[in-house]
Amino acid sequence: MDTYRRINMFRVSKKANSTASTFILLGGLLMVAYLCTDFNEGETTYLTSVAAKQNRSSINSYPRCQQNISAAGIPGFGSLSREIQDFLYHRHCRHFPMILDLPDKCGGDDNPEDVFLLLVIKSPPTNYERREVLRKTWAKEKLHRGMWIRRVFLSGTLSDGLHKEKMNKLLEVEHREHKDILQWDFYETFFNLTLKQILFLEWMERNCNHARFLLNGDDDVLANTDNIVEYLDGLGSYDWRKHLFTGHLISGAGPIRRSTSKYYIPVQVYEPSFYPPYCGGAGYLLSGYTALAIYHTSESVPLLPIDDVYIAMCLAKANLQPTSHTGVKTLDFTKTLQKVQNDPCILKELLLVHNFPPAFIYVIWYQLHEANLTCGYHTEIY
Repeated sequence: MDTYRRINMFRVSKKANSTASTFILLGGLLMVAYLCTDFNEGETTYLTSVAAKQNRSSINSYPRCQQNISAAGIPGFGSLSREIQDFLYHRHCRHFPMILDLPDKCGGDDNPEDVFLLLVIKSPPTNYERREVLRKTWAKEKLHRGMWIRRVFLSGTLSDGLHKEKMNKLLEVEHREHKDILQWDFYETFFNLTLKQILFLEWMERNCNHARFLLNGDDDVLANTDNIVEYLDGLGSYDWRKHLFTGHLISGAGPIRRSTSKYYIPVQVYEPSFYPPYCGGAGYLLSGYTALAIYHTSESVPLLPIDDVYIAMCLAKANLQPTSHTGVKTLDFTKTLQKVQNDPCILKELLLVHNFPPAFIYVIWYQLHEANLTCGYHTEIY
């Protein structure tokens, strides 16, 4: 079902629908214009000069990781899907060249900024529309009590070929305008979501290790950053130097052994019958202290395709525990879209909800911030 049909399903005001539709249409036209542009080699000089200025060329020159052919000797390897086999062949690969970097995003080595909250948003290269909506709603960069709320989108690449080249050029132009995209040269697939997280944490340690808190989430969540900031402020000025990891806590879950499932994990990848308690990967909050602890621990934890479970494995090894926050809802929320549309107050007190189409996020965000919106009651959504 396309975006416009989904918008028509929402009983919003005629004015709100018109605004959202115009915004999405303009974004789509801009994307088409970029894709049809004949880019040239000279346009890469900006990125090259930034890397050279920071003397960080080593992160852009990792040799291509070679597959571990010994993985084929794992019992039952031949019966596994091609995707699982490819994951096992390359499970040891953790370093990939950066295509788009932001070495000064948090101020740089010479002039580090006080970053209160770093918004870390996983977004495939093709999701331009979603990124544009978030930039204009909950992911705006701004100052908070003299400290910055900063934003980065995490992205890989499409498969080899002309489409990859075109999309990389498009992403580069987008990066030039907004300076908020981190891209590595690995394939953007479900099995590489964990890799994306580890590469970001490596980048954070190098370029933004002084960030106090992080919101890590997908590009289809609606985050109430005002409520998030209020919650983090309430923790106290020194809590960012302590452990914090909170979200929609899931306990007692285990690997799905059904090969037809998107989340299928065979015993060749993960042998135990249960996962450690973990927070749903669509969105969670953590302190800078915890983010760096996860990164350092990850060096000795074999990769797992399920990124939120892998993060929990790193937490467990570091003797840190995730906690539950009732304001974070990362289960499938699509069945209540109509309910929320009729009453945006349902979202007024929450921190983060998953998952919504971009036009819905755009409309609801501005409804939530209307001066005449009155919410004098509490409603459970699920």
